[in-house]
Amino acid sequence: MNEAGVDTQDPRRLLAQRLRALRESHWPTRKITQPELAEALGVSVPLISSWESQTNPRIPPLPRLEGYSAVFATLRSFDTNPARAISPQEMSDEERRTMNDLKLELMHLRSGALPVGAGPVRHTRVDPTGGPLNGGPWRFDDRDDVTIVCARWPQEMLEKIPYTDIADPDYIELLTCSELDALFELFGHLRAANPANQVNLRIAGKLAPDDLTSHLATLGGIDWNSATSSVLEKLQLPVQQVADWGTEGGQYFEVEGDGKETQFRPLLEKSGDQLILREDVALFARAMSPFNQQRTVTICNGMYSRGTYGAVRALTDAKFRQRNADYLRSRFGDSSSYCIVTRVPIINGATLTPDWTTSDYTLFEWSE
Repeated sequence: MNEAGVDTQDPRRLLAQRLRALRESHWPTRKITQPELAEALGVSVPLISSWESQTNPRIPPLPRLEGYSAVFATLRSFDTNPARAISPQEMSDEERRTMNDLKLELMHLRSGALPVGAGPVRHTRVDPTGGPLNGGPWRFDDRDDVTIVCARWPQEMLEKIPYTDIADPDYIELLTCSELDALFELFGHLRAANPANQVNLRIAGKLAPDDLTSHLATLGGIDWNSATSSVLEKLQLPVQQVADWGTEGGQYFEVEGDGKETQFRPLLEKSGDQLILREDVALFARAMSPFNQQRTVTICNGMYSRGTYGAVRALTDAKFRQRNADYLRSRFGDSSSYCIVTRVPIINGATLTPDWTTSDYTLFEWSE
């Protein structure tokens, strides 16, 4: 409490203080008035005042905080009349870095200010080392079963893999599964984050009713994983995967938004006779299960296995899982269904974890 009896540690007031400080002291040579800021953001002056209030602050919606980040990325926002946010394309590299840093900071403050339990994504206090395991989208209520669904390699591919013949004394069942990198990563994280829960691995096409009515996580695309295609069909997301492997360039995600269709493709380079994957494209989707409204379905699906692995790592990698979980919570709030189409870069053979708090990675976002 301060001398006026105001709880200065209230997360809502911390956000309000930061918004006011941006306006009054972000630039030592220029103080921005509430009317100027309202003009730049396209909102009313009373709304600005309500966001800065120290007695009963209102929490701005995420798009408005994105507007703050863009406006305060550069003083040039206020060089025009009327004031306006400079587009990222017009910004310098330094200004874009400032915008992304502000966006991440304000998202963290907003996430802490939201009521506990708001939204479908669980949340714990922000930990700069990556956060504890008892929060985030991969944490479920105790004793709720979780089922991971992978595809089985086609028979012609299995014949090329040692120890995949069930009659072989050295038979290894996991070798018959596709998406092994993503499976290994997700299974370990789920067991660590949900020690009181049963985590099962199932092969697409062989799910029992109890599997379908648990929390369901499908790994991999529509070409081999029938569970992914079935769930996508039932959810009716504005995203579809096109996987025509017999046609050059016939592999992409197509999204519907703003009355038009857009295609997102992986980036491949030719080196001699070999194609090298430089950047994959992946879908992360979470929704209420169409099989059990008390459970969820989650899709992690890349055009290639690298993309699936990157979609999983976005919420398991200790360096990124907390900020990406915060981003989902702040971005989608209490939406029962949401999705992100994301880039997944591959550098020197290593798959990088997407950072959804920067616009470089998120290609498309949607929520119900």
